[in-house]
Amino acid sequence: QVQLVESGGGLVQAGGSLRLSCAASGRTDSAYVTGWFRQAPGKEREFVAGRSGLGANYGDFVKGRFIIFRDNSKNTVALQMNSLKPEDTAIYYCAATYGLRIATSPNDYEYWGQGTQVTVSS
Repeated sequence: QVQLVESGGGLVQAGGSLRLSCAASGRTDSAYVTGWFRQAPGKEREFVAGRSGLGANYGDFVKGRFIIFRDNSKNTVALQMNSLKPEDTAIYYCAATYGLRIATSPNDYEYWGQGTQVTVSS
């Protein structure tokens, strides 16, 4: 199993930046995918970004504003979010699953962090 703990959420003005971090522990010796999802009130959980040994993938709405970093030596993954918009306001979750394919459905991820709130004011 993998345990995930997020940090770095908060309140930021539109156009600003935030960096989210996720620390993984447990059985991290096997290849695994780490992803970021978000969920706004009344909306479904949405794929933001994912990274595996094969590369990275992003949700269509990201449009170059976010970058996902992963440090395998520290078992951490970060999401750098730039040019934030009020519509980016949501709870952001770190997720993980074993394998190399970067799935975009939350149903394909077994392990989840507790979430961190991101609020972007206009």
